[in-house]
Amino acid sequence: MLKNGFLKSAGLSLAAAALSLSFAAAPAFAADDAIPAKPEAGTFKLGVEPWLGYGQWHVAAAKGLFKANGLDDVNVVNFTEDKDINAALASGQLDGATVATHTAMAMAAAGLPIKIVLLLDFSMDADAILAGKDVATVADLKGKKVAFEQGTTSDILLNYALQSAGLTIADVTPVPMPAADAGSALIAGQVPVAVTYEPYLTAARAQNADVKLLFTAGKDPGLISDVLVVRDEVAKAKPGQVLAMVKAWDAALSDYKANTKDDRAIIAKAVGSSAEDLSTAFDGVRYYSLAENRSALQGDYSKKTFVDVLDAAKKAGILTQDVAAKDLIDPRFVDAAK
Repeated sequence: MLKNGFLKSAGLSLAAAALSLSFAAAPAFAADDAIPAKPEAGTFKLGVEPWLGYGQWHVAAAKGLFKANGLDDVNVVNFTEDKDINAALASGQLDGATVATHTAMAMAAAGLPIKIVLLLDFSMDADAILAGKDVATVADLKGKKVAFEQGTTSDILLNYALQSAGLTIADVTPVPMPAADAGSALIAGQVPVAVTYEPYLTAARAQNADVKLLFTAGKDPGLISDVLVVRDEVAKAKPGQVLAMVKAWDAALSDYKANTKDDRAIIAKAVGSSAEDLSTAFDGVRYYSLAENRSALQGDYSKKTFVDVLDAAKKAGILTQDVAAKDLIDPRFVDAAK
């Protein structure tokens, strides 16, 4: 696992958008289409990036929970750049992928037939705006240089924070750079403000006691959230596998709650760090169980979170059109999981 990769889902790349046009939409499910309890034979290819919110997939792989749920083989494919995982999903190299909510929206807006089938996590304090001692409030960002990765969750968080203080992106001087480098730029004195996420938040604060969390994603829970998406044709051809993946996530989360120390070590290793370095970072992520998904996917997530993310993504220029929750979210697999 590359340690310089912790990139989280950005907007759909041009390459992925172009590839998506080659797909014909899969036939819609009939209301009485049954999801088989036994997964179909074969491999399920899942794209992930090294972000804590996706950690339960690594627990499932390490503890045999995919096989325990009837899956012959799950190939967890690691990516370090958003454009690559997006293109791989669009081209059919992946069956599913773990992406941010706004990325799923961008994929759908670009014409890629996908569905959100599981809510994975909310970032609470694990995505944040970092600032030094000379910046006390979001209003103080006016006229300041801000390091952040454009088109990503950092972009959305920054735009949302600025709006809360009556500012816009035009009121700051963007300094585009990968989220992996933003915290370091702040510590080096290159910028007074940086937007990034764990483990970079913890690393920056450990190097300089004056660095603080100025604004976190938890100000609007779900603004920075992650989901499992699958291509429509996969949901149609391999619904049993999709159901088993949903069950495996929940089994891993149950194990995580029972064996938190051990499972955090598994996740930390998978994202290229140590459990010690990420001891506080984990507390900034809220994982969603199957039971919570049953109420959230057709409740608060679709009715509030989805709306807030859509609005923030449009204000950030990541999306230029609306996407309907009812067209993108498919709760059938969560509902069928027992």
